[in-house]
Amino acid sequence: MPCLIVILLNDVFSGVKNLFQTILLLSTAMFVACAAPKKQSELQEGDILFQDLDCGALCDAIEAVTEGVDGMDFSHCAMVVKINDTLKVVEAIGNSVQINSITDFYNRSGNNSETVVVGRVKPSHRQLIEKAAAFSLEQLGSEYDDAFHLNNGKWYCSELIFESFRQADGGQDFFELQPMTFKDPNTGEFFPAWIEYYSELGVEIPEGEAGLNPGSISRSDKIEIIQINFIR
Repeated sequence: MPCLIVILLNDVFSGVKNLFQTILLLSTAMFVACAAPKKQSELQEGDILFQDLDCGALCDAIEAVTEGVDGMDFSHCAMVVKINDTLKVVEAIGNSVQINSITDFYNRSGNNSETVVVGRVKPSHRQLIEKAAAFSLEQLGSEYDDAFHLNNGKWYCSELIFESFRQADGGQDFFELQPMTFKDPNTGEFFPAWIEYYSELGVEIPEGEAGLNPGSISRSDKIEIIQINFIR
């Protein structure tokens, strides 16, 4: 009988020991889980990337007339699309609408890549993304709209995103158009950079015409700004 008691006691102590070890492991795992930073979102099709290109006087003029979300400055935007299960950006930049890699987009910001801001279409509108992405891809190769006019078969960066979502939403304006201005808000005079720019184009400055820019889209109530963990 004493031997049986000893054996039973050993089983009890062994069980308590195993239970203690289990509780310790679970507690450690819970501590690590709570201490670890929350996983940041990954890019998704339909996300809109806002960027400060630092392209000189023209970019400065664009940023001066329209403030971006949280007071940030943006002079360019693009939309994330999925091509053969790979995420790319479609954008009106340079001479045309084109596809570029996410890495190339971020690399344009150099050491300031953390200033790229991501806007995600809110859940109540996400049914539009597939059609918006498809429309934007149909515009590949179209000319860049140097004069910033709507409805001329050419596209500037924010206009491409505007029209993509407008088409997806059955022809309804998804993002808001506003009267464009090319004047310095401090002086009320046209920025010299714009005078020179439009003089070289040989067209009048489209002051007051309907349009939009990256800053105004970034403040839209149709999107939410999210944090992205992007590693180049």
